[in-house]
Amino acid sequence: MSGDFVVGADPGEIVAEAVRAGVVPGAVLMYGRGSDGPVHGAAFGAGVSPDTRYDLASLTKVTATLPCVLRLVEAGEIGLDDPVLKYLPGFGKDRGKDRVTVRHLLAHASGLPAILEVWRLPGTAEERFAAVLAEPLEAPVGTRVKYSDPGFILLGRIVADLTGKPLQEAFRELVADPLGMTATGYLPSGPAAATEANWFDDPERQDAKSGVVHDENAESLGGVAGQAGLFGTASDLAAYLRGGWLAEDSPILSGSMRAEALRCQTEGLDGRRGLGWTLRGDSFDFMSDRWPPTGAGHSGFTGTSLAFDPVSGIWCVLLTNAVLYGRDNRARQLRRSLHGAVAAAYGVAHGVAHEFAVPPGDVREGGSGGSLNGGTDGAGAGSRITT
Repeated sequence: MSGDFVVGADPGEIVAEAVRAGVVPGAVLMYGRGSDGPVHGAAFGAGVSPDTRYDLASLTKVTATLPCVLRLVEAGEIGLDDPVLKYLPGFGKDRGKDRVTVRHLLAHASGLPAILEVWRLPGTAEERFAAVLAEPLEAPVGTRVKYSDPGFILLGRIVADLTGKPLQEAFRELVADPLGMTATGYLPSGPAAATEANWFDDPERQDAKSGVVHDENAESLGGVAGQAGLFGTASDLAAYLRGGWLAEDSPILSGSMRAEALRCQTEGLDGRRGLGWTLRGDSFDFMSDRWPPTGAGHSGFTGTSLAFDPVSGIWCVLLTNAVLYGRDNRARQLRRSLHGAVAAAYGVAHGVAHEFAVPPGDVREGGSGGSLNGGTDGAGAGSRITT
């Protein structure tokens, strides 16, 4: 993308243009300010409605695993600075693993690798989890920031073990039910926006996935894991941000716990991470230079993201199935452009934004696929949301 960012550009038109240009097959956008302010947004693309369910991918980490862990911390069941060994004795002590704490896992500073392809291993889901448990550290604990899926797989198991319930049930009781997130959970029984064909147990299959988690590791672990597997709607994620993180009287987390989660846990290292959350300035930061510096967010490989700022109160949820067009089409520039526009719309934009322009027809980031939305208004073929 090139050109100058126009302050006041409509966030909905940015997403509509991305659909028209074939960056994403479809999308649902919701954004607003505060826990009880108006909600704006729209559904974009053929067959997409505000209620379309998406594979949330790594949003699972901050929407399910993180709040479950933090709720158990507040209940006295988990200590952030307790060694992981206390909860998972099979984690082992070799090469410094005895020094890895729950906090290290949440902040991606454990020294564990980014990815462990357990889906390639034969055997059962439990045998694959055992491989995650036994994985050695790549680096000394607390010396670097490296986004780690295995770390959150371990956290998901800790939640299940301490609650005595499968992770999907713990999430429902600890997070979804208190916030009224009725359409979000693991192992959906209904349809969901399609993602690319990548069946871990049958690489020859060419049919797109719908309602089956895109992440091969999560699929091979039974569809329920701490790093991926959650499906949900934009309205539920809006309820999560507004009620769970922005509301003064959050029913799931105290103000002090939220403040600790949003505090940089990795000062002096090569990344800026809270507990679970990506903070401004991290290498995974997609929020644009115009998003307030106190903001936090997270993205998912399928093309999903959520972000909020606890100071100004602005928030944004974008759900897409960009990965249907292939793994080289991740909508990174779309996210940056969108978040810059949302910040500008509420008068809280920071910095210089010339790199975040969205000229018509200049939104494609690679991959293939033509326009699925011939509409000319902000909502395209979908429906506009204002509540």
